[in-house]
Amino acid sequence: MKCTSAIALFFAVIMSAIAQTNPATRTMSLQDCFTEALQHNFAVQIEYYGPQISLYNLYSAYGGYDPAFSISGQHDVNVSPGGFTPEQIPLPATTSKSDVFSSGLGGALPSGLIYNFSGSIADRNFNQFTNHSESSGGSIGVTLTQPLLKNFWIDGNRLTISIARNRLKYSEQGLRSLIINTITSVENAYYDLIFAKGDVQVQEEALVLSQKQLSDDEQRVQVGSLAPLDVQQDKSQVAQDQANLIAARFRFVSAQNILKNLLTDNYSAWHDQDIEPITPLNATRQFFDLQESWNRGMTQRPDLIQAKLDVEQQGIQLKYSFNQLFPELDLTGSYGFNGEGREFSGVFSQVDQGNAPFYSYGAQLSIPLGNVKARNNYKAGKANKEQLLLALKQLEQAIMVSIDNAVKQSESTWENVQATHEARIYAEAALDAEQKKYNVGKSTTFTVLQLQIKLTQARSAEIGSVVNYHKALALLAHEEGNTLETHQIDFKVK
Repeated sequence: MKCTSAIALFFAVIMSAIAQTNPATRTMSLQDCFTEALQHNFAVQIEYYGPQISLYNLYSAYGGYDPAFSISGQHDVNVSPGGFTPEQIPLPATTSKSDVFSSGLGGALPSGLIYNFSGSIADRNFNQFTNHSESSGGSIGVTLTQPLLKNFWIDGNRLTISIARNRLKYSEQGLRSLIINTITSVENAYYDLIFAKGDVQVQEEALVLSQKQLSDDEQRVQVGSLAPLDVQQDKSQVAQDQANLIAARFRFVSAQNILKNLLTDNYSAWHDQDIEPITPLNATRQFFDLQESWNRGMTQRPDLIQAKLDVEQQGIQLKYSFNQLFPELDLTGSYGFNGEGREFSGVFSQVDQGNAPFYSYGAQLSIPLGNVKARNNYKAGKANKEQLLLALKQLEQAIMVSIDNAVKQSESTWENVQATHEARIYAEAALDAEQKKYNVGKSTTFTVLQLQIKLTQARSAEIGSVVNYHKALALLAHEEGNTLETHQIDFKVK
């Protein structure tokens, strides 16, 4: 625990020292970065449309049950020329005219039942020279067809709806996967920014040390206790530290830009602002249960859930293909009323009375000879499902391996945190001791400069080890599919 407290104190000093910001600085916690990314990250905004499109596709699939209303009108004229009977008696020409109006309402139900309500009325005129007759007729009724084998337990409409539901869940997991990836990227970029900023401070401290060494040695040269050539080593180190500081500042700017790109959809508005990370980088040891991590991975990984949905989708398709192997056996029936009269009103009255019914019932059977297409579609579907099941098992194994590696990496990086912390303390002590020896003439400039370099490396390594530990934890959460739960991000698709 003393080591952990010392690490926390070290980082507090670093963060405090580098917090000399300009007015354009924007202080942000890690949670603030998550919030910005979820609202403004381009990839997240694009992927948000996926479930919305899938939902519309599902609504569209239900359109297969929309009833269709039809109405039509037709005027017919038929003129027949005259002729002769077998007795050579002349027959006069005839003219018939009719006006027919019909309407219907038809569709299908989720049970597979096909219905059609229909009605028609006709006005007929017959003219044979001076003989003229008029009559009207009509009917109203319903026709029903119910499949009993093919298209009974699943038909085209039910197949489309079931697959659309499956794809909606798939797209939701796709969005969840992208959000997990984005949160992990933001987390890594945030830690990289902390490292980059801390490394700037480390390089600034290294430059201060080498400049002080140069100043002290120049004074020794003036009093004659040091040869002028020895100062060249100091100048070389100062120049090297200046170059290292320039490189560190560039890495800091680059880390800023990487994080900004993840947080905003308006980069120009963020360009002149510096992000000041304020979430403390505490190195707290965590203990891992590999079996528990595997269980989380098997239940929470979005890509694994999507693979299972692919298997489920193929199962739906296979169910449909199997149903198509059967012959068509349909029950059919119709029922309605007829009407006749000289005028439309008489027709309507007779239909309303219902004293001239018509009805029918029966069955129809259609057996495809060979049924080559349906049989081979079914075989291909079975093979495809077996292929998807194998791919699912392969993915499950790959996830177990990646989680195992992530756990071991987390444990290893924690050990490295401990080691680099001790290395930095020893490097500070070694430099202090060597400088005391140098001050009494028992050491050389070269040795002191080498120990300064080692101290700078140790300080940078300590910051890097803590950052790597947090990134390893982020990777483990990602491999488990547990990132959102770890950061208490509530994921809901509206």
